[in-house]
Amino acid sequence: MASLPVMDTVTGPSMSELWKTRHDKSRYQWSSLGLLTPAFALLVLLFLVPMGFAVYLGLTNLTLVGPTAIHSAFTGMANLERLKSDTTFWSSLWATGIFIVGSVVGVVVVGYVLASLLMRARPWMRMIVGGVVVVAWMMPAVTAGMTWYASTTGGGAFSTLLGIPNTNFLDNDPLLVVTLASIWSMTGFSMLVMGAALRNIPSEAIEAATVENASSWQRFRMIILPLLRPTMTAVVLLTGLLALANFSLIYIMTQGGPGNATNILPLYSYQQAFTYNNLAYGALIGNVMVVIATVFGVFYVRITARRL
Repeated sequence: MASLPVMDTVTGPSMSELWKTRHDKSRYQWSSLGLLTPAFALLVLLFLVPMGFAVYLGLTNLTLVGPTAIHSAFTGMANLERLKSDTTFWSSLWATGIFIVGSVVGVVVVGYVLASLLMRARPWMRMIVGGVVVVAWMMPAVTAGMTWYASTTGGGAFSTLLGIPNTNFLDNDPLLVVTLASIWSMTGFSMLVMGAALRNIPSEAIEAATVENASSWQRFRMIILPLLRPTMTAVVLLTGLLALANFSLIYIMTQGGPGNATNILPLYSYQQAFTYNNLAYGALIGNVMVVIATVFGVFYVRITARRL
């Protein structure tokens, strides 16, 4: 049997080189960058300049009252040295991490469960349950905080329904209660986003898996979860940032107490700046929050870039 002729290998650019090549270079016009000037100016004026001033402020001795309120000076790393030995800051950072992780996990899980159940529910039940959850999400933080404060203290709704009217849940487990309040206030957003993503999953894929005798867990792990991963990533980022900046809810419920149990970074920054009049140190703690938010943003960009 005659052997087939061997074709010569055509040399060309590698895939990595193709990815780095800008294919629209021939028609790209540098003059179009002028169209971005207004957006760039707003970015500089509304973000970069205030952020740069906040960084500088954290390296000074500026206070709200006293001699340094008018004649402040650059102190370099003095505030950073104080931050390293500040036990309250480290406990606040730990409480912030627990609060963010608990809020994000709770919002994602509860939002998905509600969205999945409401897809199978009757229209009247979907309207009632969905309406209640959305109203809780749209409720102002002050109202939500007062509601949870009244419900979790002694004689409140929780203790009365459980038959232990003198139990103060907010005093016994403050971080758990404020985390549950945060989950309750943000679940509506997660439910709506998850519900929209679930409705976009092709029903043919679920039906084919069912015909192949795939279990509910296998359908979730092999079909639903991969298709929901982009949506879940966005929900994790947004709810994480919202939890990091959740000042009003915790301030209304506990003001950071009892002790420092719920004194997350936004509250501690506020206390240092406006209760103890140390604006520079409060700004430095705020800069730490910006670093944490930046980590969230970098994580999201890397995850989304990996999918493209």
